[in-house]
Amino acid sequence: MKALVWEAPKKMAMRDLDEPQPKADEVLIRVAFAGICGSELSGYLGHSALRVPPLVMGHEFSGTIVDLGRDAPSLNPTLRSGQPVTVNPLSCAEDSELQHRGLDQLCPSRVLLGAHRPGAYAEYVAVPARSVLPLPEGLSLREGALTEPVGCAVRIGELAGPIAGQTCLVIGAGPIGLLALQVLLLNGAARVYITDLDSERLAMGAELGGEALDPHAVEVEEVVREAAGGLGATIAVDAVGTAVTRRQCITATMPTGTVILSGLHEETSSMPVADIIRREITLRGSFSYTPANFAAALQLLQSKSVRLEPWITEAPLEDGRRWFDRLIEAPGNVSKVLLVP
Repeated sequence: MKALVWEAPKKMAMRDLDEPQPKADEVLIRVAFAGICGSELSGYLGHSALRVPPLVMGHEFSGTIVDLGRDAPSLNPTLRSGQPVTVNPLSCAEDSELQHRGLDQLCPSRVLLGAHRPGAYAEYVAVPARSVLPLPEGLSLREGALTEPVGCAVRIGELAGPIAGQTCLVIGAGPIGLLALQVLLLNGAARVYITDLDSERLAMGAELGGEALDPHAVEVEEVVREAAGGLGATIAVDAVGTAVTRRQCITATMPTGTVILSGLHEETSSMPVADIIRREITLRGSFSYTPANFAAALQLLQSKSVRLEPWITEAPLEDGRRWFDRLIEAPGNVSKVLLVP
Protein backbone atom coordinates (compact mmCIF):
# COMPACT_ATOMS: atom_id res chain seq x y z
CA MET A 1 0.00 0.00 0.00
CA LYS A 2 0.97 3.66 -0.34
CA ALA A 3 1.77 5.53 2.87
CA LEU A 4 3.10 8.95 3.85
CA VAL A 5 6.09 8.32 6.11
CA TRP A 6 7.67 10.92 8.41
CA GLU A 7 11.38 10.13 8.24
CA ALA A 8 13.09 13.04 10.03
CA PRO A 9 12.30 16.62 11.07
CA LYS A 10 10.68 18.36 8.08
CA LYS A 11 11.10 15.25 5.92
CA MET A 12 8.16 13.21 4.65
CA ALA A 13 7.89 10.93 1.64
CA MET A 14 5.46 8.53 0.01
CA ARG A 15 6.57 4.93 0.45
CA ASP A 16 5.35 1.46 -0.49
CA LEU A 17 4.62 -0.52 2.69
CA ASP A 18 3.08 -3.91 3.32
CA GLU A 19 -0.67 -3.76 3.83
CA PRO A 20 -1.36 -4.44 7.54
CA GLN A 21 -3.05 -7.68 8.51
CA PRO A 22 -5.54 -7.36 11.38
CA LYS A 23 -4.78 -9.34 14.51
CA ALA A 24 -7.54 -11.34 16.17
CA ASP A 25 -8.79 -8.33 18.14
CA GLU A 26 -8.37 -5.78 15.33
CA VAL A 27 -10.18 -4.37 12.33
CA LEU A 28 -8.67 -3.37 8.98
CA ILE A 29 -9.94 -0.03 7.66
CA ARG A 30 -9.63 1.50 4.22
CA VAL A 31 -8.87 5.13 5.05
CA ALA A 32 -11.18 7.72 3.46
CA PHE A 33 -10.03 10.97 5.10
CA ALA A 34 -7.20 11.68 7.55
CA GLY A 35 -6.83 15.11 9.14
CA ILE A 36 -3.65 16.98 9.96
CA CYS A 37 -3.49 17.83 13.67
CA GLY A 38 -1.47 20.56 15.36
CA SER A 39 0.34 17.95 17.47
CA GLU A 40 1.47 16.29 14.23
CA LEU A 41 2.83 19.61 12.99
CA SER A 42 5.00 19.73 16.13
CA GLY A 43 6.02 16.13 15.51
CA TYR A 44 6.92 16.92 11.90
CA LEU A 45 9.24 19.67 13.13
CA GLY A 46 10.85 17.28 15.61
CA HIS A 47 9.40 19.03 18.66
CA SER A 48 7.39 16.11 20.04
CA ALA A 49 9.01 13.47 22.21
CA LEU A 50 5.95 11.29 21.60
CA ARG A 51 6.72 10.69 17.92
CA VAL A 52 9.86 8.95 16.71
CA PRO A 53 10.71 8.52 13.01
CA PRO A 54 10.24 6.63 10.80
CA LEU A 55 6.51 6.84 11.45
CA VAL A 56 3.18 6.82 9.66
CA MET A 57 1.31 9.57 11.51
CA GLY A 58 -2.43 10.30 11.35
CA HIS A 59 -4.88 9.82 14.22
CA GLU A 60 -8.04 11.72 13.21
CA PHE A 61 -9.72 9.85 10.40
CA SER A 62 -12.64 7.95 8.94
CA GLY A 63 -12.90 5.01 6.60
CA THR A 64 -14.61 1.76 5.70
CA ILE A 65 -14.14 -1.65 7.32
CA VAL A 66 -12.63 -4.15 4.87
CA ASP A 67 -11.67 -7.01 7.22
CA LEU A 68 -12.32 -8.10 10.80
CA GLY A 69 -10.02 -10.18 12.97
CA ARG A 70 -11.29 -13.45 14.40
CA ASP A 71 -12.37 -11.98 17.76
CA ALA A 72 -13.46 -8.54 16.54
CA PRO A 73 -17.20 -9.36 16.18
CA SER A 74 -17.42 -10.51 19.80
CA LEU A 75 -15.41 -7.53 21.09
CA ASN A 76 -17.54 -5.01 19.18
CA PRO A 77 -20.78 -6.58 17.89
CA THR A 78 -21.81 -3.36 16.08
CA LEU A 79 -19.16 -3.85 13.38
CA ARG A 80 -19.51 -5.37 9.92
CA SER A 81 -17.56 -5.38 6.70
CA GLY A 82 -18.25 -2.42 4.42
CA GLN A 83 -19.37 -0.21 7.31
CA PRO A 84 -18.37 3.49 7.41
CA VAL A 85 -16.63 4.21 10.72
CA THR A 86 -14.41 6.51 12.69
CA VAL A 87 -11.89 5.43 15.33
CA ASN A 88 -10.95 6.62 18.79
CA PRO A 89 -7.16 6.56 18.30
CA LEU A 90 -6.45 6.27 22.03
CA SER A 91 -6.61 2.83 23.63
CA CYS A 92 -5.27 1.21 26.79
CA ALA A 93 -2.90 -1.72 26.48
CA GLU A 94 -3.63 -2.82 30.07
CA ASP A 95 -6.39 -2.37 32.62
CA SER A 96 -5.89 0.55 35.00
CA GLU A 97 -7.81 2.50 37.61
CA LEU A 98 -8.01 5.49 35.27
CA GLN A 99 -9.48 3.37 32.49
CA HIS A 100 -12.12 2.04 34.89
CA ARG A 101 -12.97 5.68 35.73
CA GLY A 102 -13.56 6.38 32.05
CA LEU A 103 -10.31 8.33 31.66
CA ASP A 104 -8.68 6.17 29.01
CA GLN A 105 -6.69 9.13 27.67
CA LEU A 106 -4.81 9.30 30.98
CA CYS A 107 -4.18 5.57 31.30
CA PRO A 108 -0.45 4.85 31.88
CA SER A 109 -0.53 2.18 29.16
CA ARG A 110 -2.32 4.33 26.59
CA VAL A 111 -1.43 3.77 22.95
CA LEU A 112 -2.01 6.41 20.27
CA LEU A 113 -2.45 5.56 16.63
CA GLY A 114 -0.01 7.53 14.56
CA ALA A 115 2.47 7.77 17.43
CA HIS A 116 2.96 4.45 19.23
CA ARG A 117 1.72 2.42 16.24
CA PRO A 118 1.18 3.17 12.53
CA GLY A 119 -1.56 5.67 11.82
CA ALA A 120 -3.91 6.71 9.05
CA TYR A 121 -1.65 8.51 6.56
CA ALA A 122 -1.90 5.37 4.46
CA GLU A 123 -4.38 3.48 2.33
CA TYR A 124 -5.10 1.01 5.14
CA VAL A 125 -4.75 0.98 8.91
CA ALA A 126 -5.30 -1.79 11.47
CA VAL A 127 -6.95 -0.68 14.72
CA PRO A 128 -8.32 -2.26 17.92
CA ALA A 129 -11.91 -3.40 17.34
CA ARG A 130 -13.04 -1.86 20.64
CA SER A 131 -11.97 1.58 19.40
CA VAL A 132 -14.15 1.61 16.27
CA LEU A 133 -17.42 3.60 16.16
CA PRO A 134 -19.89 3.21 13.28
CA LEU A 135 -20.91 6.53 11.75
CA PRO A 136 -24.54 7.43 12.51
CA GLU A 137 -27.09 7.60 9.72
CA GLY A 138 -26.66 10.76 7.66
CA LEU A 139 -23.09 11.50 8.76
CA SER A 140 -20.63 11.45 5.87
CA LEU A 141 -17.11 10.03 5.97
CA ARG A 142 -15.81 13.58 5.48
CA GLU A 143 -17.69 14.79 8.56
CA GLY A 144 -16.83 11.65 10.52
CA ALA A 145 -13.11 12.41 10.16
CA LEU A 146 -13.65 15.44 12.42
CA THR A 147 -14.83 13.38 15.42
CA GLU A 148 -11.40 13.35 17.09
CA PRO A 149 -10.81 17.14 17.14
CA VAL A 150 -14.43 17.73 18.16
CA GLY A 151 -13.85 15.29 21.03
CA CYS A 152 -10.96 17.48 22.20
CA ALA A 153 -13.30 20.49 22.25
CA VAL A 154 -15.96 18.54 24.15
CA ARG A 155 -13.38 17.72 26.81
CA ILE A 156 -12.43 21.41 27.11
CA GLY A 157 -16.11 22.27 27.56
CA GLU A 158 -16.51 19.60 30.21
CA LEU A 159 -13.51 20.84 32.19
CA ALA A 160 -14.75 24.44 31.92
CA GLY A 161 -17.78 23.45 34.02
CA PRO A 162 -20.92 25.61 34.34
CA ILE A 163 -20.37 28.78 32.30
CA ALA A 164 -23.90 30.03 31.60
CA GLY A 165 -23.82 33.79 31.24
CA GLN A 166 -20.04 33.98 31.67
CA THR A 167 -17.27 35.62 29.64
CA CYS A 168 -14.67 33.28 28.14
CA LEU A 169 -11.51 33.67 26.09
CA VAL A 170 -9.98 31.30 23.51
CA ILE A 171 -6.46 31.99 22.30
CA GLY A 172 -5.79 30.31 18.96
CA ALA A 173 -8.23 29.99 16.05
CA GLY A 174 -6.89 26.71 14.76
CA PRO A 175 -9.26 23.71 14.58
CA ILE A 176 -9.31 23.06 18.35
CA GLY A 177 -9.77 26.74 19.18
CA LEU A 178 -12.60 27.13 16.67
CA LEU A 179 -14.34 24.00 17.95
CA ALA A 180 -13.81 24.93 21.62
CA LEU A 181 -15.35 28.32 20.86
CA GLN A 182 -18.49 26.61 19.55
CA VAL A 183 -18.72 24.17 22.46
CA LEU A 184 -18.41 26.99 25.02
CA LEU A 185 -21.22 28.88 23.25
CA LEU A 186 -23.34 25.71 23.16
CA ASN A 187 -22.71 25.38 26.92
CA GLY A 188 -24.21 28.81 27.54
CA ALA A 189 -21.32 31.27 27.62
CA ALA A 190 -22.58 34.84 27.22
CA ARG A 191 -19.60 35.79 25.09
CA VAL A 192 -16.46 34.09 23.91
CA TYR A 193 -13.55 36.24 22.81
CA ILE A 194 -11.18 34.65 20.32
CA THR A 195 -7.77 35.82 19.17
CA ASP A 196 -5.20 34.69 16.62
CA LEU A 197 -2.24 36.19 14.78
CA ASP A 198 -3.65 35.03 11.43
CA SER A 199 -6.37 37.44 10.27
CA GLU A 200 -8.10 34.87 8.07
CA ARG A 201 -8.41 32.37 10.89
CA LEU A 202 -9.58 35.15 13.19
CA ALA A 203 -12.35 35.89 10.67
CA MET A 204 -13.45 32.25 10.93
CA GLY A 205 -13.81 32.66 14.69
CA ALA A 206 -15.98 35.74 14.19
CA GLU A 207 -18.22 33.91 11.72
CA LEU A 208 -18.65 31.05 14.21
CA GLY A 209 -19.93 33.41 16.91
CA GLY A 210 -16.77 34.55 18.65
CA GLU A 211 -15.87 38.15 19.41
CA ALA A 212 -12.65 38.48 17.46
CA LEU A 213 -9.69 40.36 18.95
CA ASP A 214 -6.76 41.21 16.70
CA PRO A 215 -3.62 41.08 18.90
CA HIS A 216 -1.87 43.38 16.43
CA ALA A 217 -4.45 46.10 17.12
CA VAL A 218 -5.48 45.72 20.78
CA GLU A 219 -4.16 44.49 24.11
CA VAL A 220 -6.19 41.32 24.36
CA GLU A 221 -5.90 40.93 28.12
CA GLU A 222 -7.02 44.52 28.78
CA VAL A 223 -10.05 44.25 26.48
CA VAL A 224 -11.20 41.01 28.10
CA ARG A 225 -10.76 42.36 31.63
CA GLU A 226 -12.64 45.58 30.86
CA ALA A 227 -15.48 43.68 29.19
CA ALA A 228 -15.88 41.58 32.33
CA GLY A 229 -16.20 44.48 34.75
CA GLY A 230 -12.47 44.85 35.20
CA LEU A 231 -12.03 41.31 36.51
CA GLY A 232 -11.34 39.14 33.47
CA ALA A 233 -12.63 35.96 31.86
CA THR A 234 -14.14 33.16 33.92
CA ILE A 235 -12.52 30.64 31.58
CA ALA A 236 -9.50 31.16 29.34
CA VAL A 237 -8.45 28.43 26.91
CA ASP A 238 -4.96 28.27 25.45
CA ALA A 239 -5.31 26.36 22.18
CA VAL A 240 -1.79 27.25 21.01
CA GLY A 241 0.68 26.23 23.68
CA THR A 242 3.48 28.78 23.81
CA ALA A 243 4.93 30.69 26.74
CA VAL A 244 3.33 33.87 25.42
CA THR A 245 -0.18 32.46 24.98
CA ARG A 246 -0.11 30.66 28.32
CA ARG A 247 0.84 33.88 30.10
CA GLN A 248 -1.83 35.82 28.19
CA CYS A 249 -4.51 33.40 29.37
CA ILE A 250 -3.40 33.78 32.99
CA THR A 251 -3.33 37.57 32.78
CA ALA A 252 -6.78 37.72 31.15
CA THR A 253 -8.42 35.43 33.74
CA MET A 254 -10.36 36.75 36.72
CA PRO A 255 -9.42 35.91 40.31
CA THR A 256 -10.67 32.37 41.06
CA GLY A 257 -11.06 31.80 37.31
CA THR A 258 -9.77 28.81 35.36
CA VAL A 259 -7.14 28.57 32.64
CA ILE A 260 -7.43 25.47 30.46
CA LEU A 261 -4.18 24.50 28.78
CA SER A 262 -4.78 22.49 25.62
CA GLY A 263 -2.11 23.59 23.13
CA LEU A 264 1.06 21.51 23.05
CA HIS A 265 3.29 23.61 20.81
CA GLU A 266 6.00 23.99 23.47
CA GLU A 267 6.85 21.16 25.86
CA THR A 268 7.80 23.58 28.67
CA SER A 269 7.41 27.28 29.41
CA SER A 270 7.74 29.67 32.35
CA MET A 271 4.61 30.69 34.26
CA PRO A 272 3.81 33.73 36.46
CA VAL A 273 3.32 31.49 39.46
CA ALA A 274 3.12 34.29 42.04
CA ASP A 275 0.26 35.89 40.11
CA ILE A 276 -1.52 32.53 39.91
CA ILE A 277 -1.20 32.11 43.67
CA ARG A 278 -2.26 35.64 44.60
CA ARG A 279 -5.37 35.52 42.42
CA GLU A 280 -6.17 31.86 43.18
CA ILE A 281 -6.34 30.91 39.53
CA THR A 282 -6.90 27.26 38.66
CA LEU A 283 -4.79 25.71 35.90
CA ARG A 284 -6.30 22.69 34.16
CA GLY A 285 -4.64 20.57 31.54
CA SER A 286 -7.00 19.24 28.88
CA PHE A 287 -5.61 16.22 27.08
CA SER A 288 -7.58 14.64 24.26
CA TYR A 289 -10.96 13.25 25.45
CA THR A 290 -12.65 10.46 27.33
CA PRO A 291 -14.53 7.74 25.44
CA ALA A 292 -17.74 9.52 26.52
CA ASN A 293 -16.42 12.81 25.07
CA PHE A 294 -15.62 11.03 21.80
CA ALA A 295 -19.14 9.59 21.56
CA ALA A 296 -20.63 13.01 22.36
CA ALA A 297 -18.54 14.53 19.57
CA LEU A 298 -20.08 12.11 17.10
CA GLN A 299 -23.55 13.25 18.23
CA LEU A 300 -22.62 16.93 17.86
CA LEU A 301 -21.49 16.29 14.30
CA GLN A 302 -24.63 14.31 13.50
CA SER A 303 -26.83 17.15 14.78
CA LYS A 304 -24.77 19.74 12.83
CA SER A 305 -24.14 21.63 16.09
CA VAL A 306 -20.47 22.30 15.32
CA ARG A 307 -18.62 22.82 12.07
CA LEU A 308 -15.36 23.73 10.40
CA GLU A 309 -16.96 24.26 7.02
CA PRO A 310 -16.64 26.01 4.62
CA TRP A 311 -12.90 26.16 5.34
CA ILE A 312 -12.02 22.45 5.06
CA THR A 313 -9.57 21.51 2.31
CA GLU A 314 -9.18 18.03 0.83
CA ALA A 315 -5.79 17.09 -0.62
CA PRO A 316 -4.21 13.91 -2.00
CA LEU A 317 -2.06 12.05 0.51
CA GLU A 318 0.98 12.56 -1.71
CA ASP A 319 0.61 16.33 -1.16
CA GLY A 320 0.85 15.85 2.60
CA ARG A 321 4.31 17.32 3.08
CA ARG A 322 3.36 20.45 1.15
CA TRP A 323 0.32 20.95 3.40
CA PHE A 324 2.35 20.36 6.56
CA ASP A 325 4.69 23.15 5.47
CA ARG A 326 1.78 25.43 4.53
CA LEU A 327 0.03 24.96 7.88
CA ILE A 328 3.24 25.72 9.76
CA GLU A 329 4.18 28.80 7.73
CA ALA A 330 0.85 30.47 6.85
CA PRO A 331 -2.37 28.44 7.27
CA GLY A 332 -4.62 31.27 6.08
CA ASN A 333 -8.21 30.51 5.17
CA VAL A 334 -8.03 26.79 6.02
CA SER A 335 -9.61 25.32 9.14
CA LYS A 336 -8.70 21.68 8.54
CA VAL A 337 -6.78 19.73 5.89
CA LEU A 338 -8.10 16.25 5.17
CA LEU A 339 -5.65 14.01 3.34
CA VAL A 340 -7.19 11.50 0.94
CA PRO A 341 -5.20 8.29 0.23
